[in-house]
Amino acid sequence: MNNSDTLDKLKSLKLHGMFHAFKTNLDTGSTVGYTPDQLLAELVDAEYEDRMNRKIDRLVENAKFRYKASIELINFNKQRNIDRNQVLRLAECAFIDTHDNILITGPTGIGKSYIASAIGHQACAKGYKVVYWSTPKLFAKLKQAKADNSYGKEISRILRAEVLILDDFGLYPLDNQSRLILMEIVEDLHGKTSMIFTSQLPVSAWFEMIGEKTIADAVLDRIVHDAHRIEAVGESMRKVRPKKLDFEPGYQ
Repeated sequence: MNNSDTLDKLKSLKLHGMFHAFKTNLDTGSTVGYTPDQLLAELVDAEYEDRMNRKIDRLVENAKFRYKASIELINFNKQRNIDRNQVLRLAECAFIDTHDNILITGPTGIGKSYIASAIGHQACAKGYKVVYWSTPKLFAKLKQAKADNSYGKEISRILRAEVLILDDFGLYPLDNQSRLILMEIVEDLHGKTSMIFTSQLPVSAWFEMIGEKTIADAVLDRIVHDAHRIEAVGESMRKVRPKKLDFEPGYQ
């Protein structure tokens, strides 16, 4: 068997990492310096890394993030009241294994969505399933799903997540149908899935925003107790951002 046959079989078996590593070694003549076990180890490592990278890409794509965000690009200016050590600890994603929630509050434009997305990207990089939703859009989607009998399918995607990001929570007061949907999601995910909420409203105003005492008590008891809180302050970052950039800037 010649090397061309081996490459064809690697490609046929969809061992893309091995294929590219072996081809590179052949093209550069690097195989000469390897023992058989060293060459095999390098090919296996290349295949493992390739599969992990593709898995992360799939997780990020399926999450539907609002931003392509990075922990390294968060602005930790002291005036914003964002604790670097706290965010870096959360980026280690231990909160997911303990099913803790994160509540990120602050004025519009302060970077709440970016921070939530950055933590979400970090979770994807560690192999966790993340789902991102704008809360108003999620409620609208699920209301429509109830009308066309696709609710079960839509909610099942949410319930499979290991991290659910609900962005712009409390942007509008909740109507009765939205309250019931929120209660169902929180009830089903409590103790099983970590939730990250971003909101312009302080947590103290969430009870009134939810708007019905029994449901508000039940929801807040499940999402606020022992949650990690980031309470950002300051001027909107949109006022200082450049007009055009080809990448997500590091001012969030």
